[in-house]
Amino acid sequence: MSHLYEHLNQPDGRWLRDIFLLSILFGFLFLAGLGSAPLIDPDEGRYAEIPREMLERGDFVTPTLNYVKYFEKPPFLYWLNAGSMQLFGQHEWAARLPSTLSGLLTVLLTYAAGRKLFDRKTALIAALILGSSAGFLIQSRIILTDMLLTFCLSAALFCFLSATRCTDRKQQLFFQLFFIFSGLAVLAKGLIGIVLPGGIIFWYLLVSMRWQLLRQLPWFSGLLLFSTVTAPWFILVSLKNPEFPHFFFIHEHFQRYTSTIHQRSQPFWFFFPILILTMFPWSFFLPGSLKNAWHERHSSKGVTLFLLLWPLIIILFFSLSSSKLIPYILPVFPPLTLLIAAFFVSQWRSRKGTGIRAPFLLISLLVMILGICTTAVVIFPELWGHVQKNNLPVPKQLLLFSGIFFTAAGVLLLLGLRTRSTTVIVTLLLLFGIAIELMFPKFYSDQIAESLSSRKIAQAALQHATPQTILAQIGPNQGMNFYTRKRLMTVFILDELTFGSQQGDQRPWFPNFVDFVHLWKSDQHVLLVLPRSDIRNFATVINTTPTIVLETANQALLSNH
Repeated sequence: MSHLYEHLNQPDGRWLRDIFLLSILFGFLFLAGLGSAPLIDPDEGRYAEIPREMLERGDFVTPTLNYVKYFEKPPFLYWLNAGSMQLFGQHEWAARLPSTLSGLLTVLLTYAAGRKLFDRKTALIAALILGSSAGFLIQSRIILTDMLLTFCLSAALFCFLSATRCTDRKQQLFFQLFFIFSGLAVLAKGLIGIVLPGGIIFWYLLVSMRWQLLRQLPWFSGLLLFSTVTAPWFILVSLKNPEFPHFFFIHEHFQRYTSTIHQRSQPFWFFFPILILTMFPWSFFLPGSLKNAWHERHSSKGVTLFLLLWPLIIILFFSLSSSKLIPYILPVFPPLTLLIAAFFVSQWRSRKGTGIRAPFLLISLLVMILGICTTAVVIFPELWGHVQKNNLPVPKQLLLFSGIFFTAAGVLLLLGLRTRSTTVIVTLLLLFGIAIELMFPKFYSDQIAESLSSRKIAQAALQHATPQTILAQIGPNQGMNFYTRKRLMTVFILDELTFGSQQGDQRPWFPNFVDFVHLWKSDQHVLLVLPRSDIRNFATVINTTPTIVLETANQALLSNH
């Protein structure tokens, strides 16, 4: 512990050494076993298949999914994934690499920003907190546009904040980088890439009354850089696809935010428990950190105020939206980890630590209780029978191991509390978070991903298909496209392929109910992928008993012959 304390307290530690050590530590955690789990549907299958089709078609302007136009997202992640798959091959590891590197770079960016805005100790603690937040790492290892957005958005806002503390050439450079990264954020996720930083900056200027910063912005060069990054693709895709502007800007932005057309509505408070879970165990220090930041909001040349407004505006913005998903609040992690780190440092310097020990005690007790309860579920037959009755995909051995781990971790944390050392507390929490991150890939690969993936179904389809076989699906199963490298006929439920199915004559690939039943009863060999729970209903509809080729946890592959 003394070596860690001495390392953290070296005020003039080398940047490259810290970056190197953080890269080694979290590079292993973020990248180890990245390709072991199959792609999960719908997100990973979608964001791997679109770039695969780009490479196959040689068209990097018009994204397609199942070979029909798909305009729900801009192409930045598709381009990065396509480049990765071109370099390393068309498999899971290459498809996930850009999103995972975005998460790792966000950790390093948080260190760099903390070093410039605070000091070395705060920067290191913030990076360690962010990298050991299991929810952040887990979402980094899944193909999501939100992690790439998080990196671009964080880079833009950190550059703006850094510019407010500089003068002359450095200030102009940081402002110009702000415009560049804002443009990349737009290419990553759409207009949200400029709406969020614009809203945060507006409220920061309003609360701090620093409107003079608007005169310091290099508007001409900044907007030119922003347009250079964003305009080419938007112009080209609109020229090639006149239907793009209305669908992308009106349907995917305005209607998505104000209505429930994507059926993702959640209560207003949805993101608050999500934040507590995804930032665990560090989220328990948020109340004290936010209170400390509020008291310091007028210090540090506006840094603390900016870091307070950043997560507040984002959470409020998405809480008011009619469409809510867990990854939407990923961009709040960097500022919150810096505020927690600043709180830890203030407690360190005061030599009291009372604001840290109370949350740490609560974490320790909750972890120990969770471990005891989990172990009890396995030991007592009545409780284990209830788990089996609900068909939870958790093997008994894994559940027992988890129970023992959390019980032991809770006891160890409680013992650490007796030292009354902030260094010991931070170290134990860091080790606890890393231990969870080491456990997750194995559980994720063996249980969650396998149950949500189309890989086994796709492999079975390729084994039973002939060159003349038609592969069909009820509702989009994007992983089927990726693993079979084929186009699938889609029937009954079109979901996100609805828009693409209406562009051009797509009737052979999107038949109506009568035509598909006729095809199924013909001599043509058809393999159909559908939800496992719909087998009986499908048999009733076609009035025949289909041949079941394979059943997985959630899907089934049927044959008409």
